[in-house]
Amino acid sequence: MLVQFLAITGSMIISIAPIPKATAQTPENLHKTAFIKTALTQPETQTQFFQQVGIATASTITMMIMSWGVRRFQKRLSDNLLPSSESNSLEDQPITKLINQQQQQHLQEVKTRLFQLAQAGIWVSGSLIILGLFPATQALQIGILTIAKIPIKLIIVGVGTYVIVRFTYAIIDHFTSTIISGGALLTPETSERLQLRISTFSGVTKSITTIIWVGAGILMSLIALGINIVPLLAGAGLVGVAVSLASQNLIKDAINGFLIILEDQYALGDMITVGTVGGLVEKLNLRMTQVRDAEGRLITIPNSEVKIVANLSSRWSRADLTIPVSYQSDIDQALELIENVALEMNEDPEWQHQILEKPNVLGVENFSDRGLMIRVLIKTQPLKQWGVAREYRRRLKISLDAAGIYIPVPQQANWVNGF
Repeated sequence: MLVQFLAITGSMIISIAPIPKATAQTPENLHKTAFIKTALTQPETQTQFFQQVGIATASTITMMIMSWGVRRFQKRLSDNLLPSSESNSLEDQPITKLINQQQQQHLQEVKTRLFQLAQAGIWVSGSLIILGLFPATQALQIGILTIAKIPIKLIIVGVGTYVIVRFTYAIIDHFTSTIISGGALLTPETSERLQLRISTFSGVTKSITTIIWVGAGILMSLIALGINIVPLLAGAGLVGVAVSLASQNLIKDAINGFLIILEDQYALGDMITVGTVGGLVEKLNLRMTQVRDAEGRLITIPNSEVKIVANLSSRWSRADLTIPVSYQSDIDQALELIENVALEMNEDPEWQHQILEKPNVLGVENFSDRGLMIRVLIKTQPLKQWGVAREYRRRLKISLDAAGIYIPVPQQANWVNGF
């Protein structure tokens, strides 16, 4: 309206005020006259332009408000997640606590990627809408949509696959934590062992679901590229046969790994010995087993190479102690003292939950160059035998010193023939 008013006013001024001949023919006056005529003959074009500018401005403000709202909502969810991530009844179960932490991490990762995708969708779609408002930029909009059509589809498939994988991890962790914390399948004898098995099954299940979802994502990417996947699926059988022939060791690893998990030969957190190597099991899947030895070395063992395995922490462990006593000591007093120290430790509230049964003093095991060898067996919780044995030796040393019974050292008599 303002443009129309100015144009009409200008035309009236021109028609009323006579233009001198000397100035009427100047290029500047001719340009002004042509502009006014254009404004009079095309008022709708100017109005449409200002309407497009107004829509573009409103779209930009809307995108900013939506982006701020998404960010605000994301921050609010993150703040609400902090108190809920603290478990109320699972603090005393390290495995359950770790699983809950992993679940929260996976959920947080899913939320972060979804919010990032929402932010990108808001700004990209809004920018394309603004480009389509003006005739001068409509060609650019069409070009961008044509060029970026396939990459956008691939990005959506890739991000979607990643989000689904992490969300599946969160579901598996939630299911695992529910089973452990429910206590329906747990008894004092099988609690820790079942937790280790469930944790192992959780890791293997995550590996299998990852392969499935990644395979589905690859197929969706091929469909997005316009490739007919029916012939590919038909030829997948032949490819599978060829791959199976070329990777027989991998198949053996997978079969043996499945049997190890199914038969509960060992699980995550177990202390095992395979051949000449051994350590704490840190990772177990269908293909390999990784153990950490006492020196901190990470040892990788293909599952097909696990022929004979010694599990030092399956269901319960045992501290096997051999106590040397001097030949000059009162053996009955020594046996009574050794048994009393073991019984006192068994009744100590700090250690009685780690000792499963009454310690068993077998008696004199052997006569050696160090003295009388007395053998003691203490049945403990899995992986607790070393701590119990160290504490028992400390207490026994104090008691033996107080009773005047000495722990001998190897003795050797040397005969020297003189000339």
